[in-house]
Amino acid sequence: MSAARTYDCIGGTYGQTRQEDSRLARLVLTELRGAGTVVNVGAGTGSYEPTDRFVVALEPSPVMLRQRPTTAAPAVQGFAEWLLFRDNAFDAAMAVLTVHHWTDQSAGLRELNRVARERIVLLTWDPSSEGFWLMRDYFQQFLEADRKRLPPIEQLLRFLVDGRVVVVPIPHDCADGFLGAYWRRPWAYLDAEIRAGISSFATCQDLSPLHRLAEHLDTGEWQRRYGELLNREELDIGYRLVIGLPNRLTVQDHVPESSRHDQWECRRVDGPSTRSLPGPMTF
Repeated sequence: MSAARTYDCIGGTYGQTRQEDSRLARLVLTELRGAGTVVNVGAGTGSYEPTDRFVVALEPSPVMLRQRPTTAAPAVQGFAEWLLFRDNAFDAAMAVLTVHHWTDQSAGLRELNRVARERIVLLTWDPSSEGFWLMRDYFQQFLEADRKRLPPIEQLLRFLVDGRVVVVPIPHDCADGFLGAYWRRPWAYLDAEIRAGISSFATCQDLSPLHRLAEHLDTGEWQRRYGELLNREELDIGYRLVIGLPNRLTVQDHVPESSRHDQWECRRVDGPSTRSLPGPMTF
């Protein structure tokens, strides 16, 4: 299922359960310092977008676009593999927990290189990580699936010049309800509304391990196994920032559909209003 269809199906409450976490935001914004113009690819409802500079968001799902606050940056409906912008249109490109949803990850990464002049900032999960207790002991299928669909860090670095990796520890009270956010709040995974905002759960066919988790919480077995986590303020469970300069060699002859077809039409969302614009856009 494509990212757009996935989030059209599961993203109805995303704006409530996936709030921006201020500590993660500081890490992202630190890496975007000095960038006067930014494109946020796979932008969702607008979390982690800078508010003090020119930003354009791109998101494939209309359901997600409708949940963007009226104060959020202007947004365009489109796909990472075919960005609607001219070459070198922005100082920086950012993509937060989205690359694994792209139909063609290499094409999307080449497109980031094409439109970014100075910097690319990616927040992702390292598939070589062991994950955390939920993935290891209850939903091993999540770990297996994520190791298949998330690109290795080494692959991301090949698309960058002078690339580097920053460990992103997840705070125990993380406000952004992605899969690993509740590592110290296990009961949260029993809440259907919270699970609805986590793609791994929302697309999972077998939720029976939740019964075992509930039983372990009731009997104290979870506390016996993982009680030491209750004293931790943050935990490294595999999330990483990958930052670097655009690698022009990866772009080569890749020409997006938006550049080949003048009649390509995109949907732009400015707060609650939506209108069609001819593509490609000339930011």
